[in-house]
Amino acid sequence: MIRLLLVFAATLALACGVACAAKLDPATVNQAQFTVGEPKGVDPTLLKAQILLDRARFSPGLIDGRLSQNFAKAVAAFQAANGLPPDGKLSPQTWSKLVATSAKPVLVTYEVMRKDVRGPFTRRIPARLERMARLRRLGYRNAVERLAERFHISEQLLRMLNPGTSLRKPGRTLVVPDVGRGDPPAGVAAVEIDKGTRQVRVLDRAGKWLAVYPASIGSEKKPAPSGTAEVRRVVHNPTYHYDPDFAFKGVKTKRPFTIAAGPNNPVGSVWIDLSIESYGIHGTPEPGKIGTTFSHGCIRLTNWDAEDLASMVQPGTKVEFKDEMAQTADERVQ
Repeated sequence: MIRLLLVFAATLALACGVACAAKLDPATVNQAQFTVGEPKGVDPTLLKAQILLDRARFSPGLIDGRLSQNFAKAVAAFQAANGLPPDGKLSPQTWSKLVATSAKPVLVTYEVMRKDVRGPFTRRIPARLERMARLRRLGYRNAVERLAERFHISEQLLRMLNPGTSLRKPGRTLVVPDVGRGDPPAGVAAVEIDKGTRQVRVLDRAGKWLAVYPASIGSEKKPAPSGTAEVRRVVHNPTYHYDPDFAFKGVKTKRPFTIAAGPNNPVGSVWIDLSIESYGIHGTPEPGKIGTTFSHGCIRLTNWDAEDLASMVQPGTKVEFKDEMAQTADERVQ
């Protein structure tokens, strides 16, 4: 009897998964309109809003089609920049301004290329930093992870958008978010790091927000710096150098070591070096944790947001830290 119930539950879950995926076809999402009420699970309207926010450089972080703190903060930032009450909730007024930012479809098709699936991949990445140092490269684990990061989307949602389709075969056509942000904005004057809201903002000379990204910013034990700094240099595809003076929890060695480059390197695909020694703004191998956990002192963004920011700054760009920092009991350093 128990076995029959388990089989029935599995069949029901599979049917639900197919149904949910069917509701996320391009026509449904591209034509989605604002509706009153709090959506449950993956929602076409939320997915459309997340992609539009990402495109407009009010980043929701990892696109997953669900309500989240990062999504609410992105909505609030967009509202503030557009003269609306920044409550972080979609409203008819917010929706109207958001859809006016771009007339292009939010979901498009993409043909998988050989370079997407060719690798080289790093299929097994140890959790401990000392063991990572033994690897020659910290590449993507597989083609699905590479494609998901390219389109700023969770692997789960990428599969939901493409039910029954192999994501690892060249020539296959996939449904993906169109997250093309266009050229970097001109007139960048400064970068603001807000510890309270856990956001990184790009400002012009008048203080207008040109881009806003969710971030993991320091911790109580290893706080991010205060005051003002400036960008010293930008390093793409960086290696990671561990100094025993960092004294990270779980690292037992007393000797320095270097971890090879790659998108799954501890600092991700780009390092923006700051004038404060040992601190920088960088990417991450775990985009789903951005904004919900703390860091070891530096400022951590998704790889795609860090790369976008890197395209806007140059040596000498001012970086200002805002010190108010809110913490909750269920957040921890990762």
